[in-house]
Amino acid sequence: MAVRSAMDNTGKGSKFEYLKWFDAHLDLAYLAECERDMDAPIERCGGPDLPAAVTLRSLCEGRVAACLGTIFTEADGSDAVGYPAGNAEAAHACGVRQLGWYRRWWADRKAGRKGSRDRGIEGSSEEQTRILILMECADPIRSVSELDWWVERGVVAIGLAWARGSRFAGGNLNSGVGLNADGRSLLARMEESGVVHDLAHLSQRATEESLALPGRVIASHSNCRALLGGENERHVTDETIRAIAGRGGVIGLNLFGKFLRPEMKPGERATIDDAVRHVEHVVQQVGHTRSVGLGSDMDGGLSALMLPDEIDSPGDLWRLAEALSARGWSNTDVELFAWGNWARFWGLT
Repeated sequence: MAVRSAMDNTGKGSKFEYLKWFDAHLDLAYLAECERDMDAPIERCGGPDLPAAVTLRSLCEGRVAACLGTIFTEADGSDAVGYPAGNAEAAHACGVRQLGWYRRWWADRKAGRKGSRDRGIEGSSEEQTRILILMECADPIRSVSELDWWVERGVVAIGLAWARGSRFAGGNLNSGVGLNADGRSLLARMEESGVVHDLAHLSQRATEESLALPGRVIASHSNCRALLGGENERHVTDETIRAIAGRGGVIGLNLFGKFLRPEMKPGERATIDDAVRHVEHVVQQVGHTRSVGLGSDMDGGLSALMLPDEIDSPGDLWRLAEALSARGWSNTDVELFAWGNWARFWGLT
């Protein structure tokens, strides 16, 4: 199945052509660690999971003005972000390597290098995508007292565990495993430091125990469990959706096709309508449009062919806006989904 060139996906003629976006989940440093050229066009970037959807250049082309870039580590993982389960020093080293990529990209942005004006993107005066750091799995934090070191270097949100769990909490593959004492201590320190807790990969028990504690919470890249059979702990229940919204948090739409419509046949792609169904379910649960945004997870271990049909890169995100508009969303509500809700949450408005 062919993937269009990113430069063919500009949305010209759409009233949402110049809409800007906040994407709450992109594994940018992971891609760089796996030898993707993040400054290249997606057609020539190399690295894992081709055909690619994301490079820094494609984010500018798609008018992604800001994002949460992850420090993603995987216990017993087999690639560049893996480390032996329980080995805090190895996890720390893995996280620090990824932190180095963001610090270099921030330096480029501050110096005015590699911005969209340098790349000649028509109609844009934006600089390179602003990146905030989300730590996806807290294992790189060797002790609770080390949290401040990470915060000083730009970490604004942390998910205590990835799917396989961590030294702090059970992940979505560890049903029945909740927070341990270190996890509770870390959450308390995060709340004191203003660090947001991302519930996206926690087990249901860890989610419920986390919500019993104070602190700001989000689900950066989770879909609606009620639309996916009701059993997969990777996604948020209606009760969790309402709890996050009740604290002023936001749920980010994940664009991985299997997380939109799990019963797809091999080679089949989800549709934009499948994605919109999850967005509107969140709205139905909370009664307004202020608690849902984008958390695409593009290239988070998947190729462009695993995204919804007609979305091959950030340059196609305008199609989501068009679909919401076609379902009766006002221009203001569409803008809230694309940019405003996450921007408000992170104080960028």
